[in-house]
Amino acid sequence: MDTPINCLLAPPLMFSLQQCTDGYEWDPVRQQCKDIDECDIVPDACKGGMKCVNHYGGYLCLPKTAQIIVNNEQPQQETPPAEGTSGATTGVVAASSMATSGVLPGGGFVASAAAVAGPEVQAGRNNFVIRRNPADPQRIPSNPSHRIQCAAGYEQSEHNVCQDIDECTAGTHNCRTDQVCINLRGSFACQCPPGYQKRGEQCVDIDECTIPPYCHQRCVNTPGSFYCQCSPGFQLAANNYTCVDINECDASNQCAQQCYNILGSFICQCNQGYELSSDRLNCEDIDECRTSSYLCQYQCVNEPGKFSCMCPQGYQVVRSRTCQDINECETTNECREDEMCWNYHGGFRCYPRNPCQDPYILTPENRCVCPVSNAMCRELPQSIVYKYMSIRSDRSVPSDIFQIQATTIYANTINTFRIKSGNENGEFYLRQTSPVSAMLVLVKSLSGPREHIVDLEMLTVSSIGTFRTSSVLRLTIIVGPFSF
Repeated sequence: MDTPINCLLAPPLMFSLQQCTDGYEWDPVRQQCKDIDECDIVPDACKGGMKCVNHYGGYLCLPKTAQIIVNNEQPQQETPPAEGTSGATTGVVAASSMATSGVLPGGGFVASAAAVAGPEVQAGRNNFVIRRNPADPQRIPSNPSHRIQCAAGYEQSEHNVCQDIDECTAGTHNCRTDQVCINLRGSFACQCPPGYQKRGEQCVDIDECTIPPYCHQRCVNTPGSFYCQCSPGFQLAANNYTCVDINECDASNQCAQQCYNILGSFICQCNQGYELSSDRLNCEDIDECRTSSYLCQYQCVNEPGKFSCMCPQGYQVVRSRTCQDINECETTNECREDEMCWNYHGGFRCYPRNPCQDPYILTPENRCVCPVSNAMCRELPQSIVYKYMSIRSDRSVPSDIFQIQATTIYANTINTFRIKSGNENGEFYLRQTSPVSAMLVLVKSLSGPREHIVDLEMLTVSSIGTFRTSSVLRLTIIVGPFSF
């Protein structure tokens, strides 16, 4: 079961409130608004050595040297109206028609009784004279015959009122040449121009650059001012403070080939095959052929931004750098019908299809055989086989280059092998590898182009000495002009 809530009701308050205008407060005894004496209730109401003078609805701060002429009559009864009542003039006090001449507080001028008498003035409890609108000459009749006394810094106008003297315009000030004269009411002040500060009696320049952060990057002090500068590669923004990066690649591209903008600067780069020159702007061709001797197998040719490889006649470039022999026998065979084309490294040669010379005759096996019936064949090899081979120039040695082997094997025979001719300089060596075969070995390096004809002989003898024969393999070795 919910707990009941007890509510306590207070009886209604009965009160009466009367509002007054600013500067007044309600007097419950007299049942009317009365003036507030701000000079008594506001602590230190006036600054700078000024004195406080109270008047209806406000107060004035006057120099301590200001003269206040008191009214000889008794002040009129204070009857300021409440807010909303017509005729109230906040902060304006005046004397009666019998007041003598006096200084107008706060306005800095003096007016006579005749000058201020009328509906525009009132008698205040402080008994000093003040005019409501001193700048309106129509409200104060001019009386040239009646002179008024003005305070220091003021002078009588043609309308018989005291007006401020502009010492700065009249040139009666004593400001230094490095100071600026500022006119004040009844006086003047000497100030330093903008960008300067007073030090003793002199105006010295303010170094704004010592008070960061005026500028984004660099500050330059000038007499009375300053300006901002940016580091190279930057420029001032519209606010004359911030520095923004300059895109040199768009503004003034100085690069010969490629430009890359970076913060505060830029860098140049070159295309492949080029390198930056000493000025870091232009590009110079890289002579790749000078950097390495292994770029091309035969010859390197430098070109703008690149290089190419060349091969000698009889060769073609493969994989951009390697030279490969051209088989002219397959491409441009220029041999006659009775000739056979033999390709070698770097060229080709034409040899007779029938190399047999009398008394030899050509057999179906492409062998030249000397018939036994011919008496001329008794001292000659029984057969001659023509073979051709090509090797590269400057081939490493020792090197096996050709194998000779018997085609017919007879029982009870012994085979021996030798170099019969073509080895006068000792470039070759014949090594027997089996009873029926031998290997030709290159033991000295050969340089081409050159052709060697070597006769390799196989001598066959029966084990009982009743049979003897020989065969020759005439090997033509063509040494190419290059090592590839």
